[in-house]
Amino acid sequence: MAMVAAAGEYYQKPRIDTADVTDPDFQAWLEELMGAVTDFSSLGAYSVENLALFGYSMGDGGQLLESDLLTNMAGIQTRWEDPLVVVYPTYLTWFDFPFTVWMGPETTALEKNAALEFQKYLLSAGVQRKAAERGLRPANLEVPLTGEDSLFVKWQSQGAMTVVPRTTAMRPPDRDVLLALLRWFDLNIAER
Repeated sequence: MAMVAAAGEYYQKPRIDTADVTDPDFQAWLEELMGAVTDFSSLGAYSVENLALFGYSMGDGGQLLESDLLTNMAGIQTRWEDPLVVVYPTYLTWFDFPFTVWMGPETTALEKNAALEFQKYLLSAGVQRKAAERGLRPANLEVPLTGEDSLFVKWQSQGAMTVVPRTTAMRPPDRDVLLALLRWFDLNIAER
């Protein structure tokens, strides 16, 4: 998704297609950008935690999940000489983590109802408050991000925003775009 957001920034638009990601000029630009990472395997699954632990030796910046940044910001602030600043790109990639109830011949009404009850539980104010405590934006509009314990408020001085404009959110790319980006990555970056 980092490459999708990068394409949005490159083209200054929220929707990209296969022609965009296969354009040689874009690919040359993307290769230079991706070349800034010397070893993708060193980033690991905990890139923000590694940034917090190792400071600048881990990297000068990156495109990271907001929730990871917010939950690790205290550690980052104590280990970095210059405080880390959160900057939201113009073309954002949102991870909505949708909840889906599958209804088909292999599911019963009881299973469907159980899934709907679980969905109610997940969307309840109490559970959504716990999500916000972990830097996730609540889906329940009754749960504000502006409370005194809010990570979004706590780290506003570092650039965190309680309201992020969604007008330039990247549209989910189709399968062909994702496959083109994956193939390009495998051929040009992963082999390094």
